[in-house]
Amino acid sequence: MTVEVLGVRHHGPGSARTVLGALEELAPDRIVIEGPPELDALVPLAGDPDLVPPVAGLVYAVDTPRLSSFYPFAVFSPEWVALRWAIERGITVGFADLPATHALALSPEPAADRAERADPLTLLSRTAGYDDPERWWEDVIEHRRSSSLEQFRQLTTAMAEVRASDGRHDDLENARREASMRKVIRRAQRDGAARIAVVCGAYHAPALDPSAFPTVSSDNALLAKLPKVKVAATWVPWSAAKLAYTSGYGAGVRSPGWYRHLFVTPEESVVPSWFVRVARALRDERLDASTASVVEATRLAEALAAVRGRPSVGLSELTDATRATLTEGSDLPLRLIDRTLVVGEELGQVPDSTPMVPLAADLARQQRSLRLKPNTTATVVELDLRREAQLARSVLLHRLALLGIDWGERIDTGRTTGTFKEAWQLEWYPELAVAVIEASLYGNTVASATEARVAELAEQSTDLAALGRLIEQCLQADLPTALRSVVATLADRTARQHDTVALLGTVEPLARTCRYGDVRGVDVAEVAHVLATVVVRASVGLRAACASLDDDGAEAMRAAIEAAHRGVALMDDLQLRTPWHRAVAAVAADDRIHGAVSGRANRLLLDVGEIDQSTAATRLSRHLSQAVPGPAAASWLDGFLAGEALLLLHSDELLAIVDEWLASVADEAFEDLLPLLRRTFSRYQPSERRQIGAHLTSLGSGRRPRPEQSHDLDLERAAPAVEAVARLLGLEVTA
Repeated sequence: MTVEVLGVRHHGPGSARTVLGALEELAPDRIVIEGPPELDALVPLAGDPDLVPPVAGLVYAVDTPRLSSFYPFAVFSPEWVALRWAIERGITVGFADLPATHALALSPEPAADRAERADPLTLLSRTAGYDDPERWWEDVIEHRRSSSLEQFRQLTTAMAEVRASDGRHDDLENARREASMRKVIRRAQRDGAARIAVVCGAYHAPALDPSAFPTVSSDNALLAKLPKVKVAATWVPWSAAKLAYTSGYGAGVRSPGWYRHLFVTPEESVVPSWFVRVARALRDERLDASTASVVEATRLAEALAAVRGRPSVGLSELTDATRATLTEGSDLPLRLIDRTLVVGEELGQVPDSTPMVPLAADLARQQRSLRLKPNTTATVVELDLRREAQLARSVLLHRLALLGIDWGERIDTGRTTGTFKEAWQLEWYPELAVAVIEASLYGNTVASATEARVAELAEQSTDLAALGRLIEQCLQADLPTALRSVVATLADRTARQHDTVALLGTVEPLARTCRYGDVRGVDVAEVAHVLATVVVRASVGLRAACASLDDDGAEAMRAAIEAAHRGVALMDDLQLRTPWHRAVAAVAADDRIHGAVSGRANRLLLDVGEIDQSTAATRLSRHLSQAVPGPAAASWLDGFLAGEALLLLHSDELLAIVDEWLASVADEAFEDLLPLLRRTFSRYQPSERRQIGAHLTSLGSGRRPRPEQSHDLDLERAAPAVEAVARLLGLEVTA
């Protein structure tokens, strides 16, 4: 009975190639792969041609899907190579590690209690004279094309020395994992397997050598009475970017795209075919990349490897050669190469027969029918809501957002101001598979799950503004039943709500719902009724709510008034506008109210024509008088000047009042006011601030500034244009 332990580097192409050769040499009748035994249920699907790496085995707690673990596989992963080798030959294969049912139930060790541990490869690489363990592993393992069991035995011996000196013998988590692995190996021996191949991380290899096994009782003691949770497993698509250690993946590699190329490409073609791909990527971005440059880059990379004493060309040589011959010394194009080729943009796929929760199956069906294919590259999608298919896309994305499946993010539509346009940035992350499973606790379809989630949010929410936003989200997600339920909840809580700020916070989202409901064909009569009630109640309590506010309270009230004002303006309804403007006018005329609120109220009334500029100037002058303390005056001015700078540019009277007040402020007081004034005027564009300065300069001379004019006129060049305009105006043109 033979047990050969093949210690590998996870996701290493050299390890994968060596494993393949070792399996051919050993011809095992049982293969054991590092991984939780729950993955055994997924083994039959590993032979399905529609299961395309990179993929990951996902194991999650059924009752709390957030407790989950991913086990990624790439085409160049030694574990994947061993798995496919066994399936193709009908050889029994299974996984060995601490079962996820225990691993997910065990609380993680507090970070403060974790000892700092050295990377075991660091010691080996330093012993070999390398300062970079990644480079050592590549030279010794990844770039080797030979395959032999002896190589694995030597690596196991070396790793045993590392384990003896790294101080991890007291690592309880690691001890439990290795005890579980040994338990599976012993079971395979009892089942009568004659030749067992164990594929595991190199660090574990010495502990899985049967000649060094501890007693069965000691292993059983490590695994006794461990907590358990109910778990399930499935395959999910993974991405090349998530295989990179920059993503936070502990077993990740620096260059998954390069490793894939190294594994699938014949040895003699690795370097030239890489540069062909680099040139194609550059040309796709309309950057020059000639065939001669590709040839020169190939020669340079091979020369660099020889000079540096490397066994074959590595990624550092490829990068240096690319920089020298294809990007003209610029690192900017290298970022493109790094993202698209060195790391890669591949996203795996799983077959339809993969076990998945019903919600995931419904989502996959809708993605296919709406032609919204998940992609790891951020993609902008613009939707015209007047088209049925694109409206359906919008509905799906809004429903997913409510479920916490953040596949898409709303972005600005640019210059388009119509209500029928939406723009989304879509980017699929493998971790969203967990979000889908979590959302499945609410229902078996996207629609039913979203309805249930909205009902829960409405029940839990104590914030009227949040309920108002939820109503708007129900409209966008086409959830008529949930919409009626949330509207009823909001109406009930509004009747019992006496907080004016809370009432103000619901106005704008309710107004958007009423205004844009017709775009989505939704009856919003009930929403309009609630909106009218909210506006009236908020208007009645506005003046009292604005009294005796401190600075923080004034800022919150000002923001609430601005939002409510936008909502009322959006509706353009006299029955809403009349009580609201009357309430704002009462606030604007009350000098006892905090300046930030009062000043803003005056500006809002001025902008809609409820007060004229003369009245505004009188109030501005009164609040900037010497009798008003500087900070209070600055707050009123900040509220009044918020918005566009055109008010000061086109009103000499208002600008002169502000200028006179600033000129009269004492030097010691001005230093205290400066931060407030800087905040006020920093909202304007630099060009607007320059125009205000030029306008102030002209006030004293009694003339308005004129645009700069150039006197260097070329009349000869201008003549044809002048003649053309003259003819259009019917004027006689003389030579």
